[in-house]
Amino acid sequence: MNILMVAAECAPFAKSGGLGDVVGALPQHLAKNGKNRVIIIMPLYSMIDRTKYNIRPEIGHLGVSLGVETLGCAVYRSEIPGNVPVYFLGHNQFFDRPGMYHDNAYNDYPDNPVRFAFLSSAALSLCRALDFHPDIIHSHDWHTALLPAFARRFYTEDHSISEAATILTIHNIAYQGRYDKNFYFSTGLGWQDFTQDKFEHYGDVNFLKGGIHFADIVNTVSKGYAAETRKAPGGYGLEYFLNQKGDDYVGILNGADYSQWNPEIDKLIPANYSAVDLSGKAVCKERLQEKMGLEKRSNVPVIGVVSRLVEQKGFQIIAECIDDLLNEEDVQFAILGSGENSLESFYSGLPERFPAKAGVVIGYDNDLAHLIEAGSDFFLMPSIYEPCGLNQIYSLKYGTLPIVRATGGLDDTIDNYKPETGEGTGFKFMDATCKSASDCIRLALDTYHNRKEHIAKLISNAMSKHFSWDDSAAEYLDMYRRAIKKNSENPAEITEAGTLNDSALTI
Repeated sequence: MNILMVAAECAPFAKSGGLGDVVGALPQHLAKNGKNRVIIIMPLYSMIDRTKYNIRPEIGHLGVSLGVETLGCAVYRSEIPGNVPVYFLGHNQFFDRPGMYHDNAYNDYPDNPVRFAFLSSAALSLCRALDFHPDIIHSHDWHTALLPAFARRFYTEDHSISEAATILTIHNIAYQGRYDKNFYFSTGLGWQDFTQDKFEHYGDVNFLKGGIHFADIVNTVSKGYAAETRKAPGGYGLEYFLNQKGDDYVGILNGADYSQWNPEIDKLIPANYSAVDLSGKAVCKERLQEKMGLEKRSNVPVIGVVSRLVEQKGFQIIAECIDDLLNEEDVQFAILGSGENSLESFYSGLPERFPAKAGVVIGYDNDLAHLIEAGSDFFLMPSIYEPCGLNQIYSLKYGTLPIVRATGGLDDTIDNYKPETGEGTGFKFMDATCKSASDCIRLALDTYHNRKEHIAKLISNAMSKHFSWDDSAAEYLDMYRRAIKKNSENPAEITEAGTLNDSALTI
């Protein structure tokens, strides 16, 4: 198959969360052994290091039709492992900014709908310029949810694009690309698609909603999250439209990139270790305590956190109980994260209130993230909702027992501890409340101090788990084949709703 992958993020070039990890990893496994040809298209953000990633010019000028305008961009190229090409769209007006989605004060850029409509339109223009004929057009989240509609509406004469099967992956349904309807003009789509079953949403335009309608198949990143989003409140107002897709809305669990996240080969930690020999984990714990300003003790449990400090991740709940935990329990916290100002302020004050028991770094540091995974005894993820989550999967491999709320992918991937037998791979709590989270953390700490044999069994069980991208990629390929078959048997409605300006394709 020829697979076009378009997204706002792709690791290692630019990422803010799981979306970037997926787009950076999945294509490598789809293209393994030369079975499929995959290309990735994304923006060239100003923070991307062109020298580090050998990003080089490919096309000097690409014309892009956007509504009534014809805009231009330069195209650059690099590769990810597996020799998968990544094409970057260079457009200073849209992408030469401090952040991908928002400024340094966490304010969303007001022209985000135009910026990402441009990404979708430019991706299809680039396909023509490269003479790439996709069998699959795979879009991710609201940023590229216009692609299925653009392919059907603007390429009626170019069957290599209009007849491609379309996939939309939802990584987080809370972010839908909902804006004032005036932004709909910038897409170039006709008003017959600004309806309640397509792009119109209570008078606004909703990019994700329209993408759900036009895509042949929609998926999300775990079976648990697929079930949660089919009903309120988990569907955030789109549950009816997801249920309308029937069997064409599915959950496929993300895989883990064990070439990067594996304590046996991890080059970013001070000592490697395995389930057979855990001695290196003690070395990592001591180094973590030293780096985070914690008291160096081998017999105190360390709870690690690597997260965005935002409401979705549940850290306002932990803020209600963490002082009591640090006052009353023999425990240390190693926290790395950034996000909402109020939560950053609260957590950054912990080391002063609890010296040698709480270490906090505001921001993101990949080396430190690896050290926290390796050096902690437990890893805390109290998410209000979690489409998939990757850190709990990494934690399993590192023998760092997850403490999670039972939601979405967290519930799918963690087996709850059974105090009677010691079975399980981590600790789960049900309610998104301070008491539920605190009780679960205290159970984990009590088990650490008083049931060492159970902790050893949990670690052994956890490290034996394997969530391979090869398995996930096989499910994606099955979905692609089904989409192609569905599309060939029931061709999507193609009506002329706009005119693609051929002069915009000048190179």
